[in-house]
Amino acid sequence: MAQAPDLGFMHRFVPAAEASRPPLLLLHGTGADENDLLPLGKMLSPGSALLSPRGKVLEDGRLRFFRRNDDGAWDIDDFNARVSELAEFVLRARQAYKLAPPILLGFSNGANIGWGLMRYDPSLIAGALLMRASLPFDPRPFPDLSGVPVLLLSGRDDPLVPADRPPYFAALLGEAGADVTLELLPAGHALTQQDLVFAHAWLERFSVPQA
Repeated sequence: MAQAPDLGFMHRFVPAAEASRPPLLLLHGTGADENDLLPLGKMLSPGSALLSPRGKVLEDGRLRFFRRNDDGAWDIDDFNARVSELAEFVLRARQAYKLAPPILLGFSNGANIGWGLMRYDPSLIAGALLMRASLPFDPRPFPDLSGVPVLLLSGRDDPLVPADRPPYFAALLGEAGADVTLELLPAGHALTQQDLVFAHAWLERFSVPQA
């Protein structure tokens, strides 16, 4: 396997095998790494190019994309700095690998820095699939998200995300103009088969039919 170029993050890149499929930006959850979501990306969008960076924060021996304070609350300054750093990586990677704006697919901690990326510069991505995202603070103002497709997959019994957060988050994104779909599933924080069904169906809308 060829060595990935130094673009600011350790990462994995899988070239596209099918030109009709959009590239995916895979953002892992806490305790995982750049390899974790590759099988999921391949399953949900077969043939897509896959770009998967590794979070740089180590918390209790587990990788994350941004720091938390001792009480578990987000370190907002670090969150904002890490979002900016990730945005630079996406720009460099798109140039290095000649990628169109990718669809962001993030789980948990990866979904959280994912929506931070969308808030920072929505032109970086073609859409966002956010699985088990949380919203511990008011993220407004959002930029103009007109036409940006977003799928929120949330668990009704998720112990890490208060039940009122996903509908509130969907409403905020809709007010900013995003094309939001919220699916509240009978699940906790872990993904279920239903998540995969909804995610695959949503991603299919981005495939370009072959002539």
